[in-house]
Amino acid sequence: MKSFTRKRNAEHADGIHHNPLPVLVLGALGVVYGDIGTSPLYALRECFIGTHGLPPTQTNILGILSLICWSLLAVVTVKYLVFVLRADNGGEGGILALMALVTSARPKRSWILVGLGVFGAALLYADGMLTPAISVLSAVEGLSIITPLFQPYVLPLAIAIMFILFFAQHFGTGRIGIVFGPIVIFWFAAIGLLGAFSIAHTPEVLWAVDPRYAFRFFLAEGWHGFAVLGTVFLVVTGGEALYADMGHFGRRAIQWGWFCIALPCLLLNYFGQSALLLRSPEAVANPFYLLVPPWALFPMVALATMASVIASQAIISGAFSITRQAIQLGYCPRLEIRQTSTSEIGQVYLPTINGMLMVGTIMLMLIFRESGNLAAAYGIAVSNTELFTTLLLYGVARHVWSWRPLAALALTGAFLIPDLSFLAANLLKVHDGGWVPLLIASGIYLLMSTWEQGRRYLRARIQEMLLPVELFLQEAANHAPLRVPGTAIFLSGNPAGIPITLLHNYKHNKVLHQTIVLLTVQTASVPYLDPDERAEINYLGEGFHRLVLRYGFCEMPDVTTELAKIKTDTFTFALMETTFFLGREILVVRRHSHWSASRWRRRLFSFLSHNAWDVTQFFRIPPNRVVILGLQLEL
Repeated sequence: MKSFTRKRNAEHADGIHHNPLPVLVLGALGVVYGDIGTSPLYALRECFIGTHGLPPTQTNILGILSLICWSLLAVVTVKYLVFVLRADNGGEGGILALMALVTSARPKRSWILVGLGVFGAALLYADGMLTPAISVLSAVEGLSIITPLFQPYVLPLAIAIMFILFFAQHFGTGRIGIVFGPIVIFWFAAIGLLGAFSIAHTPEVLWAVDPRYAFRFFLAEGWHGFAVLGTVFLVVTGGEALYADMGHFGRRAIQWGWFCIALPCLLLNYFGQSALLLRSPEAVANPFYLLVPPWALFPMVALATMASVIASQAIISGAFSITRQAIQLGYCPRLEIRQTSTSEIGQVYLPTINGMLMVGTIMLMLIFRESGNLAAAYGIAVSNTELFTTLLLYGVARHVWSWRPLAALALTGAFLIPDLSFLAANLLKVHDGGWVPLLIASGIYLLMSTWEQGRRYLRARIQEMLLPVELFLQEAANHAPLRVPGTAIFLSGNPAGIPITLLHNYKHNKVLHQTIVLLTVQTASVPYLDPDERAEINYLGEGFHRLVLRYGFCEMPDVTTELAKIKTDTFTFALMETTFFLGREILVVRRHSHWSASRWRRRLFSFLSHNAWDVTQFFRIPPNRVVILGLQLEL
């Protein structure tokens, strides 16, 4: 059965989804490539007029263009499209899936890997607020190029677009991708053609393909040139989103979309903008829109606005995927998760995360007001996440792909050179606004780590209270308590001992049901499990059964459906004859606690626990068949 599970997860990794590959490519273009596809709106401009901007001389233009070209090839193409997408966890991408893959292969010293994975996920949430803000603002600001009269309406219009985008999320990424896909294809075709026409007028811009221009740029500008590297990083900020969204469409669809459409058109546009600057350095104010003929300016603003909305979709979809993984892996409280596709299990919608991202994005818009101001804050979150991904990739190469140490070091060492360079350059922007994503990520990391440590502490406390099964069965055999008809299912987080809910029920009611099931739901370190591996049931004697249900970290538990499939000589499930007993933890924060966490952090955990999504809905248990028993625990 384990080999079947490995095969099934390998199929997801290869992108074998239920929809045909062209449909998946179209959907991937509409969701995954919006982020990196709209970078031409602001990336090259900020290299010359941003915080560390440089004059648009020929040396600077060709040098920066060479850096952009080779960043796209080295970081996005080689690192992400060739290697990182292979480091999937059963078809699921994102830094948490990568962390689970590495820790399952090498459990020793896993706390280091867990720290990298969790903080990297927290940084992606910060990026999920910054990406929509800078993308939409930079597109709508094109209205002020048409006429300055539009300037006062840029921010209100951008905020209105954000409301519409986040409201549309409940339709699901599949439907959104099919709608957005043709728009993105048209967007890439438009920016590619604009770039090609500009290159035709100034073909000498193609010299920048030679990486020596990048080295000459650094030699000429020195420290100032290194500072601009933090702005050059804006062209690759969508790379991590490609990986995080892999579960929505599969590896093959993302790779086909990149090599056939996204990469060629992006390179054409960056070269075209640079060719314009070689001809007219004064176009540095907004080289993207000044590349557009005057008659096409207004349609281009409309197209850019739609493309920037799609850019936001890439990171929003990634945030949904990562949150679902975090819940199942134990780093996030239970939240409502809606499956938005009957054919693609990776496509989900989380109302709470959607609302959080919407509020955060609009607040950033109101604070920074212009895309140029946001550019200083943008990039530092992703540069950290990309560095963490490279470090985890070493563990994959060594312990999952079974590479020799020198080969794994050579691979990750080659990727660490640009990663560390980009991170160092982005750190120079901390005082100019880069502290914002770091602050957001630190807050989210605090929530995730507090939840994980608090649940671990409670499991240890409850473990101390458990009564060995043998002792309880002996008690039941010796005293022969009253047995009432029907089945009682007691949920327990520990697949050993007698659940406290059962002890409380027996202590107060003095009766036992004819059939008793001790149920534990576990999450595996792979995204999907074969249905044949789902349930393991053992008869313990005296009418007692031990049942363990296992799910992958990308699957949603459905306890009632799985129980209906189980039929043994001693157990058959009948819903109307079954009562589910759940324990509700009443947490009391004391001045002194066995948990070493500070009192405010214990209060934070209590708040998170109190506001977690109802367990009956999360496990899909009919609420009219549930009895809840309170359990007071001290923190």
